[in-house]
Amino acid sequence: MKNIAVILSGSGRFDGSEIHEATLTLLALSKNQVNYICFAPNKAQYHVINHLTEEVSDESRNVLVESARIARGNIKDIKELKAKDFDALILPGGFGAAKNLSSFAYEGENYTVDTEAEKVVKDFHSAKKPIAALCIAPVIISKVLGAEVTIGTDKATAKIIEHVGGKHINKDYHEVAIDTKNLIVTNPCYMLADDIYKVWLGVEACVEAMLGLIK
Repeated sequence: MKNIAVILSGSGRFDGSEIHEATLTLLALSKNQVNYICFAPNKAQYHVINHLTEEVSDESRNVLVESARIARGNIKDIKELKAKDFDALILPGGFGAAKNLSSFAYEGENYTVDTEAEKVVKDFHSAKKPIAALCIAPVIISKVLGAEVTIGTDKATAKIIEHVGGKHINKDYHEVAIDTKNLIVTNPCYMLADDIYKVWLGVEACVEAMLGLIK
């Protein structure tokens, strides 16, 4: 049975993993009868957002601890993630990907990628194993690998992706961009979708395309 690694970035769309995207990713993997293990960085979040008021909260939370909420406690430190143990890698979106796995949300075109997340992406790529990324998470892939990705149709984000050496392809919420050379699959999710069912269609298509690239 195939083994898939999932990288989470907290819990909540404004400061962590987008919960719908993360949960639907796990559902799509389960539907395809593959094993998965979740991972996250063991570090403080960039900040904490009150998801009721959408204001910054005066508190600190840990990315791994918060991600454990989504994974029901079945999660490991990203430092334990080894490409040799898995067949593919997938990163759900949410601002956590742009704040905790990278600095995209607050540094724009000068953004960097979390050291451990970058190492994992490079390891999977070197091992010629597929990588999928959803919503805003493709900016991580474009920065690290210079790959062809989609975040939907947002011109400003697409421009930054091109600036850091990637290539952007416009896709709708239910479509995927597949970089066959680099074995990368991406989908816009909530960058374009306006309800959870549309997100499911994109996530399901992305997961199935990713699994189809496994050799």
